[in-house]
Amino acid sequence: MSILSKLRCITVDVTGTLMAYKGELGDYYCMAAKSVGLPCPDYKRVHEGFKHAYKDMAQKYPCFGYAAKMPNIVWWKTCVRDSFIRAGYDYDEETFEKVFRRIYASFGSSAPYTIFPDSQPFLRWVREQGLQVGIISNAEYRYKEVILPALGLNEGSDWDFGVFSGLEGVEKPDPRIYEIALERAGNLPPEQVLHIGDSMRKDYVPAKSVGMHALLLDRFKTTDAEEWRKSGAIVLPDLMGAKEWLLSDKSSF
Repeated sequence: MSILSKLRCITVDVTGTLMAYKGELGDYYCMAAKSVGLPCPDYKRVHEGFKHAYKDMAQKYPCFGYAAKMPNIVWWKTCVRDSFIRAGYDYDEETFEKVFRRIYASFGSSAPYTIFPDSQPFLRWVREQGLQVGIISNAEYRYKEVILPALGLNEGSDWDFGVFSGLEGVEKPDPRIYEIALERAGNLPPEQVLHIGDSMRKDYVPAKSVGMHALLLDRFKTTDAEEWRKSGAIVLPDLMGAKEWLLSDKSSF
Protein backbone atom coordinates (compact mmCIF):
# COMPACT_ATOMS: atom_id res chain seq x y z
CA MET A 1 0.00 0.00 0.00
CA SER A 2 1.34 3.43 -0.92
CA ILE A 3 1.96 6.25 1.53
CA LEU A 4 -0.62 8.34 -0.32
CA SER A 5 -3.51 6.34 1.18
CA LYS A 6 -2.46 7.44 4.69
CA LEU A 7 -2.52 11.17 3.88
CA ARG A 8 -5.34 13.70 3.83
CA CYS A 9 -3.30 16.82 3.11
CA ILE A 10 0.00 17.85 1.53
CA THR A 11 1.55 21.24 2.30
CA VAL A 12 4.24 22.81 0.16
CA ASP A 13 6.83 25.55 0.46
CA VAL A 14 6.92 28.17 -2.33
CA THR A 15 10.37 29.51 -3.25
CA GLY A 16 12.68 26.70 -4.34
CA THR A 17 9.79 24.23 -4.29
CA LEU A 18 7.06 25.65 -6.55
CA MET A 19 8.97 28.57 -8.09
CA ALA A 20 12.35 30.27 -8.34
CA TYR A 21 13.68 33.79 -8.81
CA LYS A 22 14.38 34.75 -12.40
CA GLY A 23 17.55 36.69 -13.12
CA GLU A 24 19.37 38.66 -10.44
CA LEU A 25 18.24 41.24 -7.91
CA GLY A 26 20.47 43.73 -9.69
CA ASP A 27 18.49 43.33 -12.92
CA TYR A 28 15.38 44.81 -11.32
CA TYR A 29 17.22 47.52 -9.40
CA CYS A 30 19.02 48.47 -12.62
CA MET A 31 15.79 48.65 -14.64
CA ALA A 32 14.24 50.84 -11.95
CA ALA A 33 17.22 53.22 -11.90
CA LYS A 34 17.31 53.42 -15.71
CA SER A 35 13.58 54.20 -15.84
CA VAL A 36 14.27 57.55 -14.14
CA GLY A 37 17.42 58.28 -16.14
CA LEU A 38 19.98 57.05 -13.61
CA PRO A 39 22.98 54.83 -14.39
CA CYS A 40 22.71 51.16 -13.51
CA PRO A 41 23.88 50.47 -9.92
CA ASP A 42 26.70 48.00 -9.34
CA TYR A 43 25.10 44.52 -9.13
CA LYS A 44 27.46 43.11 -6.53
CA ARG A 45 27.24 46.11 -4.21
CA VAL A 46 23.45 46.23 -4.47
CA HIS A 47 23.18 42.49 -3.81
CA GLU A 48 25.38 42.73 -0.71
CA GLY A 49 23.57 45.85 0.45
CA PHE A 50 20.22 44.13 0.08
CA LYS A 51 21.35 41.01 1.99
CA HIS A 52 22.37 43.12 4.99
CA ALA A 53 19.39 45.47 4.78
CA TYR A 54 16.91 42.58 4.55
CA LYS A 55 18.49 40.74 7.48
CA ASP A 56 18.42 43.92 9.57
CA MET A 57 14.74 44.59 8.78
CA ALA A 58 13.78 40.96 9.41
CA GLN A 59 15.36 41.15 12.86
CA LYS A 60 13.88 44.53 13.80
CA TYR A 61 10.47 44.01 12.22
CA PRO A 62 9.91 40.27 11.62
CA CYS A 63 7.18 38.96 9.37
CA PHE A 64 7.29 42.14 7.28
CA GLY A 65 6.40 44.36 10.23
CA TYR A 66 3.42 42.31 11.40
CA ALA A 67 3.76 42.96 15.17
CA ALA A 68 4.62 46.63 14.64
CA LYS A 69 1.56 47.00 12.35
CA MET A 70 3.95 48.44 9.76
CA PRO A 71 2.37 48.66 6.29
CA ASN A 72 3.99 46.26 3.82
CA ILE A 73 5.03 49.07 1.49
CA VAL A 74 6.74 50.95 4.34
CA TRP A 75 8.69 47.83 5.36
CA TRP A 76 9.95 47.35 1.82
CA LYS A 77 10.65 51.05 1.26
CA THR A 78 12.86 51.10 4.36
CA CYS A 79 14.62 47.93 3.24
CA VAL A 80 15.20 49.11 -0.34
CA ARG A 81 16.44 52.55 0.73
CA ASP A 82 18.89 50.92 3.14
CA SER A 83 20.00 48.52 0.38
CA PHE A 84 20.91 51.44 -1.90
CA ILE A 85 22.61 53.43 0.88
CA ARG A 86 24.73 50.43 1.90
CA ALA A 87 25.67 50.02 -1.77
CA GLY A 88 26.75 53.68 -1.94
CA TYR A 89 23.69 55.20 -3.64
CA ASP A 90 21.94 57.89 -1.61
CA TYR A 91 19.25 59.25 -3.93
CA ASP A 92 17.21 62.35 -3.11
CA GLU A 93 13.67 61.70 -1.85
CA GLU A 94 11.86 62.35 -5.12
CA THR A 95 14.25 60.21 -7.16
CA PHE A 96 14.22 57.38 -4.64
CA GLU A 97 10.41 57.38 -4.56
CA LYS A 98 10.27 56.83 -8.33
CA VAL A 99 12.92 54.11 -8.24
CA PHE A 100 11.28 52.36 -5.30
CA ARG A 101 7.81 52.38 -6.87
CA ARG A 102 9.22 50.59 -9.92
CA ILE A 103 10.99 47.98 -7.77
CA TYR A 104 7.95 47.43 -5.53
CA ALA A 105 5.70 46.99 -8.55
CA SER A 106 8.13 44.54 -10.20
CA PHE A 107 8.36 42.29 -7.15
CA GLY A 108 4.60 42.44 -6.71
CA SER A 109 4.11 40.95 -10.17
CA SER A 110 5.04 37.66 -11.82
CA ALA A 111 8.04 39.27 -13.59
CA PRO A 112 10.88 38.20 -11.25
CA TYR A 113 9.66 34.64 -10.78
CA THR A 114 9.47 31.46 -12.80
CA ILE A 115 7.24 28.55 -11.90
CA PHE A 116 8.66 25.04 -12.20
CA PRO A 117 6.86 23.09 -14.95
CA ASP A 118 5.86 20.29 -12.57
CA SER A 119 4.32 22.58 -9.91
CA GLN A 120 0.77 23.03 -11.18
CA PRO A 121 0.41 19.44 -12.48
CA PHE A 122 1.55 18.10 -9.09
CA LEU A 123 -0.78 20.32 -7.05
CA ARG A 124 -3.75 19.47 -9.25
CA TRP A 125 -2.92 15.77 -9.12
CA VAL A 126 -2.83 15.87 -5.30
CA ARG A 127 -6.26 17.52 -5.21
CA GLU A 128 -7.60 14.95 -7.71
CA GLN A 129 -6.63 12.25 -5.20
CA GLY A 130 -9.05 13.88 -2.73
CA LEU A 131 -6.33 15.48 -0.60
CA GLN A 132 -6.12 19.10 0.48
CA VAL A 133 -3.20 21.24 -0.65
CA GLY A 134 -1.78 23.90 1.66
CA ILE A 135 0.86 26.56 1.00
CA ILE A 136 3.30 27.43 3.82
CA SER A 137 5.59 30.34 3.02
CA ASN A 138 7.74 33.00 4.68
CA ALA A 139 6.21 35.58 2.37
CA GLU A 140 4.08 38.71 2.49
CA TYR A 141 0.46 39.06 1.49
CA ARG A 142 1.20 39.77 -2.18
CA TYR A 143 2.26 36.15 -2.71
CA LYS A 144 -1.25 35.02 -1.82
CA GLU A 145 -3.21 37.79 -3.48
CA VAL A 146 -1.12 38.69 -6.54
CA ILE A 147 2.04 36.69 -7.26
CA LEU A 148 0.84 33.07 -7.08
CA PRO A 149 -2.34 33.82 -9.09
CA ALA A 150 -0.23 35.73 -11.65
CA LEU A 151 1.90 32.60 -12.02
CA GLY A 152 -1.22 30.51 -12.59
CA LEU A 153 -1.37 28.96 -9.12
CA ASN A 154 -4.84 29.81 -7.89
CA GLU A 155 -6.53 29.22 -4.57
CA GLY A 156 -9.46 26.89 -5.15
CA SER A 157 -8.10 25.15 -8.24
CA ASP A 158 -4.44 24.54 -7.34
CA TRP A 159 -4.36 24.96 -3.54
CA ASP A 160 -6.95 25.01 -0.77
CA PHE A 161 -5.44 27.21 1.93
CA GLY A 162 -2.33 29.27 2.55
CA VAL A 163 -0.26 30.19 5.59
CA PHE A 164 1.92 33.22 4.82
CA SER A 165 4.22 34.68 7.47
CA GLY A 166 3.34 38.28 6.62
CA LEU A 167 -0.34 37.54 7.28
CA GLU A 168 0.14 35.32 10.35
CA GLY A 169 2.95 37.03 12.27
CA VAL A 170 4.91 33.78 12.57
CA GLU A 171 7.52 32.40 10.21
CA LYS A 172 9.49 29.25 9.52
CA PRO A 173 11.33 27.62 11.23
CA ASP A 174 8.90 28.41 14.09
CA PRO A 175 6.81 25.21 14.40
CA ARG A 176 3.71 27.32 15.11
CA ILE A 177 3.36 28.09 11.40
CA TYR A 178 2.91 24.34 10.82
CA GLU A 179 0.39 24.13 13.65
CA ILE A 180 -1.60 26.91 11.95
CA ALA A 181 -1.55 24.84 8.74
CA LEU A 182 -2.95 21.82 10.59
CA GLU A 183 -5.78 24.01 11.92
CA ARG A 184 -6.51 25.39 8.44
CA ALA A 185 -6.68 21.83 7.11
CA GLY A 186 -9.54 21.19 9.53
CA ASN A 187 -7.54 20.23 12.64
CA LEU A 188 -6.14 17.15 10.93
CA PRO A 189 -3.88 14.85 12.96
CA PRO A 190 -0.28 15.70 11.95
CA GLU A 191 0.42 12.10 10.90
CA GLN A 192 -2.09 12.59 8.06
CA VAL A 193 -0.17 15.54 6.61
CA LEU A 194 3.02 15.64 4.52
CA HIS A 195 5.09 18.80 4.06
CA ILE A 196 7.35 19.26 1.01
CA GLY A 197 10.06 21.92 1.02
CA ASP A 198 13.68 22.62 0.15
CA SER A 199 15.21 23.55 3.52
CA MET A 200 16.20 21.17 6.30
CA ARG A 201 16.08 24.00 8.89
CA LYS A 202 12.91 25.75 7.76
CA ASP A 203 10.86 22.91 6.28
CA TYR A 204 11.89 19.43 7.35
CA VAL A 205 12.85 19.86 11.02
CA PRO A 206 9.93 22.05 12.19
CA ALA A 207 7.33 20.04 10.25
CA LYS A 208 8.61 16.82 11.82
CA SER A 209 8.70 18.47 15.26
CA VAL A 210 4.90 18.88 15.24
CA GLY A 211 4.38 15.27 14.07
CA MET A 212 3.93 15.87 10.34
CA HIS A 213 5.70 13.82 7.69
CA ALA A 214 8.22 15.67 5.55
CA LEU A 215 10.42 15.31 2.51
CA LEU A 216 12.87 17.63 0.78
CA LEU A 217 13.40 18.58 -2.86
CA ASP A 218 16.90 19.06 -4.21
CA ARG A 219 16.11 20.91 -7.45
CA PHE A 220 19.47 22.67 -7.66
CA LYS A 221 21.84 19.82 -6.70
CA THR A 222 22.85 21.47 -3.43
CA THR A 223 25.92 20.22 -1.60
CA ASP A 224 23.75 19.91 1.55
CA ALA A 225 21.56 17.17 0.07
CA GLU A 226 23.92 14.36 1.04
CA GLU A 227 23.89 15.51 4.66
CA TRP A 228 20.09 15.64 4.54
CA ARG A 229 20.02 12.02 3.40
CA LYS A 230 22.52 10.97 6.08
CA SER A 231 20.27 12.51 8.73
CA GLY A 232 17.39 10.33 7.53
CA ALA A 233 15.48 12.74 5.31
CA ILE A 234 13.80 11.63 2.10
CA VAL A 235 15.34 13.77 -0.66
CA LEU A 236 13.90 13.81 -4.17
CA PRO A 237 14.87 15.76 -7.32
CA ASP A 238 11.51 17.39 -8.08
CA LEU A 239 7.74 17.14 -7.63
CA MET A 240 7.39 14.45 -10.29
CA GLY A 241 9.82 12.42 -8.21
CA ALA A 242 7.64 13.14 -5.20
CA LYS A 243 4.55 11.90 -7.07
CA GLU A 244 6.30 8.66 -8.06
CA TRP A 245 7.49 8.16 -4.51
CA LEU A 246 4.01 8.78 -3.09
CA LEU A 247 2.56 6.13 -5.42
CA SER A 248 5.29 3.58 -4.76
CA ASP A 249 4.49 0.53 -2.67
CA LYS A 250 8.02 0.77 -1.28
CA SER A 251 7.62 4.30 0.04
CA SER A 252 7.67 4.68 3.80
CA PHE A 253 8.17 7.33 6.45
